[in-house]
Amino acid sequence: MPTQPNIILCTCDQLRAFETGCYGNPLVRTPHIDRLAAEGVRFEHAVTTFPVCMAARSVMLSGMYNRQCTGGVGNVATGHEDGRIDFPQYPYAGRPHLREQTLPEALQQHGYHTAVIGKWHIHSWPQEIGFDHYCIPRMNHCHTGQSYIENGGPEFVPPGWSVDFEADRVAQYLQERAAAGQPFFLYYNISPPHCPLSDAPEQYLKMYDPREIPLRPNVDMDKPIPNQDHWFKVYRWDFRYYNYHLPHTEDLPASYDLRQVIAEYYGLTTWVDDTLGRMLAALEAHGMAENTILLFTSDHGDYLGSHGRVQKGDLHEESVRIPFLVRWPAGLAPRTCETQVASSVQVAPTLLALAGIPIPGHMAGSSLSPVLRGEVPVLAAEHAIIETGSGVGVRTPTHLYGLPFEHGRTLAARPHYFFDVQSDPYQLNNLANSVGQSTLAAGLDSILREWDADTPWMAA
Repeated sequence: MPTQPNIILCTCDQLRAFETGCYGNPLVRTPHIDRLAAEGVRFEHAVTTFPVCMAARSVMLSGMYNRQCTGGVGNVATGHEDGRIDFPQYPYAGRPHLREQTLPEALQQHGYHTAVIGKWHIHSWPQEIGFDHYCIPRMNHCHTGQSYIENGGPEFVPPGWSVDFEADRVAQYLQERAAAGQPFFLYYNISPPHCPLSDAPEQYLKMYDPREIPLRPNVDMDKPIPNQDHWFKVYRWDFRYYNYHLPHTEDLPASYDLRQVIAEYYGLTTWVDDTLGRMLAALEAHGMAENTILLFTSDHGDYLGSHGRVQKGDLHEESVRIPFLVRWPAGLAPRTCETQVASSVQVAPTLLALAGIPIPGHMAGSSLSPVLRGEVPVLAAEHAIIETGSGVGVRTPTHLYGLPFEHGRTLAARPHYFFDVQSDPYQLNNLANSVGQSTLAAGLDSILREWDADTPWMAA
């Protein structure tokens, strides 16, 4: 076993924290995620730094805010008059983003073998930013018929489910690293529960009865979601509907409603959990579980009808709250942290600090290592900054405060969101219009404006 710990950053796509057992969901089956929570450190309050796929993933690997490492880019897409949306299917050459030393580059420098398997959705190729090995799919989401590129070789389409193919590659990689005697960093990305929800094994699609799905109090089943028919088709078929408009995607099943969407989302969440279980079993089979730091999280959440919205992108809890679990049997005692807000920008500096590797000065996120080790009850700045395409917000253990942009990148004079998420966890009472005499709101406002002034945008 290498002296330095192995490191696995395992993410899934679009999983909000509420839909796991360890975060309180009474119905969804996530025994392996729950096991990680029991055996490691679980952050009750954790948020994405930017609730969109490419932005969140760029933040995690760079340790920088999105405006610093991509110039504020969310997801790159081209819209067409007929409604089609085109995404670049593979990265661009060079380093248009993530120009500073990344997490994998810092680990490479200290003797780690680095690999990425699964969803990528970052603007640069993996080898450009520090990965020795990669096996990544094209950007468009599908769980069958998915195309991959491995280490610059020709594109290929493996048979069966893409999730199973990636899990097999992870097991193979762990077996190889067990024999190598060199510490490794594995960035493993599981694509579900991101749509297409219908492109999944039947056992998961039928696992949950829509009639038993517990709806959050901020979901109004009597009020249709704007453009509901379109969005339900996106959930079911993803790009095969919104880009190609394939014939089989033009009609929804009879009686298809929001409960059915959530039931299928739950099923794909359990698929994620089963897949995570395969990785945990492989770690144990090769004797590496004890000295492997495993951080499990998601890039962002999903509205799933809350506030009459779908997908992600704004400052509501359903969009920004994510699971955040850290297990390292050799180095961390199990516990739950309820006073510190963890965030995506802290992933890179935290993993480096736990491995005893200096944190590059350009990384803006603070390390959670002191909290994880129980050395301090909470960091000095227990809040987290959240960027969006239309503004910024700050989340504390009890409140969320948001300022919109106006005139480009200038913060507005007044907030558009102010929620007491402790007494109002479903954000039903927006206090933004009554902040005038609030000392708390004034303090949060100052935090955001100071952060905005101190955090430069990446040059074009």
